[in-house]
Amino acid sequence: MNDQMRVRHEKMDELREEGIDPFGHEFKPTALAKDLTEEYDKYSKEELEEKDVTVTIAGRMVAKRGSGKVGFADILDRSGRMQIYIRKDVVGEEKYHIFKRSDIGDFLGFTGEVIKTDMGQLTVRVTDVTFLSKALRPLPDKFHGLQNKEQKYRQRYLDLISNRESFDRFQNRAKIISAIRNFLDNKMDFTEVETPVLHASAGGASARPFITHHNALDIQLYLRIALELHLKRLIVGGMGRVYEIGRVFRNEGMDKEHNPEFTELESYAAYFDFKDVMDETEGIFRAAAKVVTDDGKVTYQGNEIDLDKPFKRVHMVDAIKEVTGVDFWPEMTIDEARKLADEHHVKYESYWKVGHIINEFFEEFVESTIVDPTFVYGHPIEISPLAKKNADDPRFTDRFELYILGNEYANAFSELNDPIDQRQRFEAQVAEREAGNDEAQGIDEDFIKALEYGMPPTGGLGIGIDRLVMLLTDAPSIRDVLLFPTMRPEEDQD
Repeated sequence: MNDQMRVRHEKMDELREEGIDPFGHEFKPTALAKDLTEEYDKYSKEELEEKDVTVTIAGRMVAKRGSGKVGFADILDRSGRMQIYIRKDVVGEEKYHIFKRSDIGDFLGFTGEVIKTDMGQLTVRVTDVTFLSKALRPLPDKFHGLQNKEQKYRQRYLDLISNRESFDRFQNRAKIISAIRNFLDNKMDFTEVETPVLHASAGGASARPFITHHNALDIQLYLRIALELHLKRLIVGGMGRVYEIGRVFRNEGMDKEHNPEFTELESYAAYFDFKDVMDETEGIFRAAAKVVTDDGKVTYQGNEIDLDKPFKRVHMVDAIKEVTGVDFWPEMTIDEARKLADEHHVKYESYWKVGHIINEFFEEFVESTIVDPTFVYGHPIEISPLAKKNADDPRFTDRFELYILGNEYANAFSELNDPIDQRQRFEAQVAEREAGNDEAQGIDEDFIKALEYGMPPTGGLGIGIDRLVMLLTDAPSIRDVLLFPTMRPEEDQD
């Protein structure tokens, strides 16, 4: 225990000796700092004195100044800061002693009159003080001066106390998710549902799962890597339009856009195709953007984009041809595709087919060039095991991904509802896994059984909520929009 903590422990003991609980009891504030500012900051000092408004506020003391018989402090509640002004001759010696012995970081409650100082700052002139909770550790003096630059992720509570921008970002995250729910519930007539986190088979995406064991049943289970297969079972069951916003888990590397657990939105609508889902996606993005902008324009890392403009739509093969000049429209053998790859220094795996190479060309040469919101559709069948074949060209699927500023924000398709075709796609995935692709899916027999009972033509959508929040709040890393991102454990946890 360092000296500052030792002093704080001594003050805690003093409070107990004086009959004051250092960790407090129920307390009922009547106002928040933001509400006081919005309601009373417009009045002059004289007008406020005439109004004679008395309020009770509570929060963490984050600044303290003054000496002798007069003091000032800044109190931080969930809405913002409010200054308090306290005099010994007003509150009495006992109450003033509580204030004077309080430390930065302690929680206190104050009752008093709303006034303005001679400098024009809105302030609560205190008439009563209640001690609410003792902080036994001191807050960092200047949060951004901490030597460990990752401490805001490891100790998010300190980040929220010290960094208002971060605090507001997480408030906006909640509002963005609420706006998406409101759009799907009230504008699109969807039903929100919950599906299992523990799956008997890891499917619905190409990713390595986390594996766990259920002791009572003595079976291996997987943390879900996607929401898809259970939601489509509900379409089979006749629910028509369903969505879920929930955590999914992928046992993969971490970077500024990837965390092992993240939040995903998936929606499925009977009788939609992928073009209908494009319209749905634009609606979701515009509804979410209204939380942070009135005109649909947002700036991400210095780049302005307009989410109110119609999103572009381009076939993957056309996008590749435009950027590289390589034309994948003519049918070709795997050897011809490999020759094109060799000529353009595109690496490929031994088990890849033509579609894999087309997708690699897109990812290597095109993806990073996309700036404005763009739906890239027509993904090769080899990389789209759950999407319906295109009726005019079965080499490709009715699938799209949404790209903005070189990053993927949504993945969607006209769902595959042919159980025979679905089994063949799953079998192809198993062959890929045996050939070395450890992210390939297995065969979900129960899902195939569900399709055999009949699923109507359906449009499905997946959106990474974290990436969307990053875009709308100008966050450079996914760690900035996850309250508790996955971190490597520290040796010293003090």
